[in-house]
Amino acid sequence: MALVLLPLLLLGGAEVGLRLAGYGHATGFFEKISVGNKHYLVNNEDFSLRFFPPQLARWPGPVMLETPKPANTYRVFILGESAARGEPEPNYAASRYLQALLEARYPGAHFEVVNLGITAINSHVIVPLAQDCARAEGDLWIVYMGNNEMVGPFGAATVFGQQAPPVGFVRLNLAIQATRLGQLLSAIGRQLSGHQANAAWGGMKMFVGNQLRADDPRKAVVYHNFTRNLDDIIAAGLHSGAKILLNTVAVNLRDCPPFGSLVNSNLPPATQTEFARAWAAARQAQAETNFAGAAEHYARAAQLDPLFPAVQYGWGECLLDLGEAKAARSHFQLACDTDALPFRADTAINRIIQLAGQRWAGGSLTCFDAAAALATQTAAQLCGAETFYEHVHFNFDGNFRLGRAWAGQVANLLPDGIQHLTITNGWATQEECERRLALTDWNRLAVTETVMDRLHHEPLSGQANNPARMLALQAEVRALHAQMNPLAAQTAVARYETAIHASPRDHWLRQNYAEFLAAGGDLKGAEVQWRAICELLPHDPVSWYQTGRLMSTLEQWTEAEPALQRSLTLRPRLIEAWFELGNVYLGTGQFEPACQAYLQAATLNPADAIYRAYVGKALSKLNDHEAAMVHYRQALQMQPGMWETHFALGDELVATGQISAAAAEYAEVLRLKPDNALAHLDLGVMQARQGLYEAALGEFTETLQLDPNNQQAREYLRQVSGWRARQH
Repeated sequence: MALVLLPLLLLGGAEVGLRLAGYGHATGFFEKISVGNKHYLVNNEDFSLRFFPPQLARWPGPVMLETPKPANTYRVFILGESAARGEPEPNYAASRYLQALLEARYPGAHFEVVNLGITAINSHVIVPLAQDCARAEGDLWIVYMGNNEMVGPFGAATVFGQQAPPVGFVRLNLAIQATRLGQLLSAIGRQLSGHQANAAWGGMKMFVGNQLRADDPRKAVVYHNFTRNLDDIIAAGLHSGAKILLNTVAVNLRDCPPFGSLVNSNLPPATQTEFARAWAAARQAQAETNFAGAAEHYARAAQLDPLFPAVQYGWGECLLDLGEAKAARSHFQLACDTDALPFRADTAINRIIQLAGQRWAGGSLTCFDAAAALATQTAAQLCGAETFYEHVHFNFDGNFRLGRAWAGQVANLLPDGIQHLTITNGWATQEECERRLALTDWNRLAVTETVMDRLHHEPLSGQANNPARMLALQAEVRALHAQMNPLAAQTAVARYETAIHASPRDHWLRQNYAEFLAAGGDLKGAEVQWRAICELLPHDPVSWYQTGRLMSTLEQWTEAEPALQRSLTLRPRLIEAWFELGNVYLGTGQFEPACQAYLQAATLNPADAIYRAYVGKALSKLNDHEAAMVHYRQALQMQPGMWETHFALGDELVATGQISAAAAEYAEVLRLKPDNALAHLDLGVMQARQGLYEAALGEFTETLQLDPNNQQAREYLRQVSGWRARQH
């Protein structure tokens, strides 16, 4: 007995000691705070650390729920991943359209639609989240998840840890990490192994090396785990007394070529050769618009390797071009199901959802085939670019259509007391919803530019249709710019202010307005809106960061510093806040703290060269030229095209008397930015100091052509001309 009790006592003592010492973090999704005489549940910043390394932690949007729930409030939880969250802009997620639709149709009711979607999570993360939601007085849960089962934590293609372990192992692992001792051991393990020590969030690109074929046995484990997790999520909701709207998951089948295709290495060499020939012939015929011939070649290739997704997708394209939409749909679906980079919910995932709906069927659970509902609204009953930006993330129209579909389902689940409050038999239009959400061309432009940036990176950049997709977005940007004039700006201001007046506690509206004001140069107005958000969401680190950032830009250093410090207290790993705090210290001449703040940002994100360059800048201010040059060179090794850093390195080389090396750096600046007058001037000075008078005269002349009022260049030109004359 003692052999059992003694280890338990030691472990218990260690756990108590760590808690008393303040080590570790709470693992629940919600934390309690008080503001005035009211109590709230807010999102725990550390919730995702059981599932992700600290440097890859993910967060939901800010959540703040009054507890106990106010009377006459209907609380809706949205559970899911990035698609449910509304990436790339949660301000216009389907949940936001749903809120607008419900408010418009039932103006006497108070709806609280709470989006708990988090990027990169999956059902393993949503189980404990759901269990916490069961104690948060939700009336309705909308479950929209399934895209990340293979790539999220414990998935078959994940980059966040062990791949496809049994669900029992996952639960044990998470239970251990809920203890402070488990968190300590996990931290020690990461430190000793160096695993992901220098990792930084890299989006979908992080997964490119983790491709797997459709017949990989790990996928079966994932499907089993998803089934178990989904049952536990449903049970938590139903046992809490909430109603559940369980959804199948829609994905882009028509306009999303597979991200990866792996050849069956078990095929005999002769068969592999025949497959390669058939596939090449199919692509050639398709390029020549011989779709019937291409379809025949694709069919032959598919006979040889039916699990090669690129073949299935190309075959589907040809059949669609031939007007055979039904047959095309099956091949597009197969391309999704066999994609070697499985970022989309496949047939098996949606089948598991439908079977769960059948198992739990009853008055409190509705299983809604959202994928089919959205597809029926398209020309070929295939969701594509009319719905999604890329593989799973909805565009504005797609988010509205999903929100509208949800609204139709929710209406049947509302209590009689709310249903009797309706003043219209119809739903608000998309235009009416977007007026309530204060959607303007400035918001559309920001979202479109974000999407374009993402399309520059793997694996999206490698998709065959990416050039055409980029051209369409560039045309959209041009069209938006053409509409953005002073009169349109005035209309936008009126729309923001009207919406905020109607919903003064809607922090999303204020964020939209703040971003619009900042884009137009009204930084003070933007700061006022972010400050108001800080009052609405005192626990939100991003709002404090944005407030501090704007104050820093306005050189209101005294006010900026406490806002940034508050942000970092709430989220110590907020890299952007460390960087901005460094700017504040640099602006106030506090060079040592500036160096430390920049170094913290560089440590948290070692892959970003700009943070390393600013460490060099602070060291330069401290006259530590050798150390500054080390950091500048590290930054340039990561990103050689940073002309500002080449310039700064040149200045440090001058300070240490390395004239020829400095000249080389200024020359590199001019290679990258030929119209930089100051670089021409400094290169000329270096050349003159080396006795290269002809070259120096050319640089001073070029400086004056670019900057005719540069008196320093004029004086150097006079002096060097005299030196050259005496030389002759």
